[in-house]
Amino acid sequence: MKLPTLSETLFSLKSYAAAVLALYLAMRMGLPRPFWAMTTAYVVSSPLAGAVRSKAVYRVTGTTLGSAMALAAVPLLANAPELLSLAFALWVGLCLYISLLDRTPRSYLFMLAGYTAALIGFPAVTQPEQIFDISLARVEEILLGITCATLIHSLVMPQGIGPVLVSRVQRAYDDAQRWIADTLGGKSDAGQLDRRKLAADVTDLRLMATHLPFDTSHLRWTSNAIHAVQDRISLMMPLMSAIEDRLAVLREMPAGLARRWETVMRDVAAWTGDPQPRDPVRLAGLVRAIDANHPAVSPDMGWRDMVELSLGSRLKALIHAYADSSALRTHIEAGLHDARSESIREQPSSPRVLHTDRGLALLSAFAATVAILACCLFWIATAWQAGSGAALMAAIFCCLFATLDNPVPAIRVFLKFTLLSIPCSAFYLLVVLPAVHSFEMLVLTTAPLFLLLGVLIARPPTTGRAMAFLFGVASALAMHDTQTADLVSFANSMLAQVAGIVAAAVCTRLFRTISVDHSALRLLRANWRELAELGRADSARNIVVTEISARMLDRLALLAPRMAAARANADLQGADVLADLRVGLNMTQLLRLQPELDREQVRVRPLLTALSSFFAGRRLPTQRPAPDLLARIDALLRAVCALPASTAQRDAVAALCGIRRDLHPDADDYQPASLLPEPRHVR
Repeated sequence: MKLPTLSETLFSLKSYAAAVLALYLAMRMGLPRPFWAMTTAYVVSSPLAGAVRSKAVYRVTGTTLGSAMALAAVPLLANAPELLSLAFALWVGLCLYISLLDRTPRSYLFMLAGYTAALIGFPAVTQPEQIFDISLARVEEILLGITCATLIHSLVMPQGIGPVLVSRVQRAYDDAQRWIADTLGGKSDAGQLDRRKLAADVTDLRLMATHLPFDTSHLRWTSNAIHAVQDRISLMMPLMSAIEDRLAVLREMPAGLARRWETVMRDVAAWTGDPQPRDPVRLAGLVRAIDANHPAVSPDMGWRDMVELSLGSRLKALIHAYADSSALRTHIEAGLHDARSESIREQPSSPRVLHTDRGLALLSAFAATVAILACCLFWIATAWQAGSGAALMAAIFCCLFATLDNPVPAIRVFLKFTLLSIPCSAFYLLVVLPAVHSFEMLVLTTAPLFLLLGVLIARPPTTGRAMAFLFGVASALAMHDTQTADLVSFANSMLAQVAGIVAAAVCTRLFRTISVDHSALRLLRANWRELAELGRADSARNIVVTEISARMLDRLALLAPRMAAARANADLQGADVLADLRVGLNMTQLLRLQPELDREQVRVRPLLTALSSFFAGRRLPTQRPAPDLLARIDALLRAVCALPASTAQRDAVAALCGIRRDLHPDADDYQPASLLPEPRHVR
């Protein structure tokens, strides 16, 4: 094992200090389970102070809600154990379902509300008259652990999210700039890796930014600017993907890419790679150069001119998005050192939306409910004294790993290290603690193990295994609180834990696990459903482009590892989430242009309806639109090209060209009306 770094050592020391402080205060206050306060301090701890504070807020709220549920259910149903078990199982399932619909750290609140009710309620069923005292004690112990962890991590050399978030923003910009340089320089083979990295950067920023309001740095005042940067970077991805596609089409044509476009590409790539602040004069020069290369729209406009028009339109949108995001980044970096920067606080906020899967959330809730009920029925049938521990473990482990496609391997790893912790737990509980007669000796004897585990928790590759080992030891130490620190009680408690984890794994395997291929298809079909709804929209007034972009890009980040693992599946070949996103943005553009085109007697609605029908019925990436959709697109292109010259006309041609390329990449080139064969008249 490599030596711990300074940050890992600091995190371990602070976590142990918070745990020891919580343990000491709980003992001084006479709380019945002091080691629960110690365990809670570790649960809340995080290397970033803002994450600790946000988890503290969510955990306090979730604990309070869960304890209220236990207080309401136990007195009413204590004489009907089957109904009480059903009530707790349904409560955990409901809370888990709600938590899975929010993929931000806020979901922790609902998940905790679920298994906190089980944590308080199940052990209290044998003494329902004491439920209030038990619930109050558990809440006090948990809140004490939360408070100590929050104070230590916030006051003792706090590590703010701000610098880390700024570095993530910089990494996203580096990835975006690399993609731009690769694409405009003709390195199309690097596009796949660049887009996956940038999609992961965007989702990572969205999730991390949820902790920002709780941060200790000045950057907590810049959350709107951070969200605005995410929106600009998100917009750059479909724009870059479209530019990549148009350049590929032009380079494959007999004449190749015109030299004038090569010059523009080099100038844009050099501009994006310039580390100096963006010069508005230089930006205006780039826009003029692109406009100068735009072909004029006319009824005789050919396919090459349309592709060039689409290229120029997307290139202008890209440089404006890049310039806006660069200015925002400058404001954010200034705000890291000066909270009074007004330009940061004035940034408008846009909705934060991520992909959610209601069907998978429902399956997860069902699996948790069944696992808890199975443990409870066995507990009731056998009158097993430690049966409540099995039901509790089933609730916790069904919740903790519910976000994974296949939670079973993670549960198995946790079970493995829980089993490995048993000898260490037995040594501390049965050998060390009976010989300890002062708090100072308790700290000295537990410090070596907990400090080592703290270092391993700080390392992402070993976090899960170290937490499993630590929880195994901490739960065993908690038996000292209840005066059951004997071999029989220890063995019974460990058996209950293992039984609960096994029940969670079995029920998850039966009802919840899905394959990587199926998970990828679910994500793709979610995109298609959204495009179908977009095609049915009456207007663009209620369409939020950033919401569509955020959800689809989030799915791209979720799809990347799944597509890599499902390469052998022929049904998934040819799947391109960015192509779906480009279609969505082009459909939104047509919706916005629809009133003006309607005034010119050019109807967009039939095409949007046809697109909606196609995406509503699409089931596989290999499924292509019917030929009549291509004919409809070409007919609309001819009608738009015949209109008087205007900005709306040019934008409509660019949008229709994009839809044609994304849905019919192998189709023959578009033909203007003048080149179509004249219809034959039958006499």
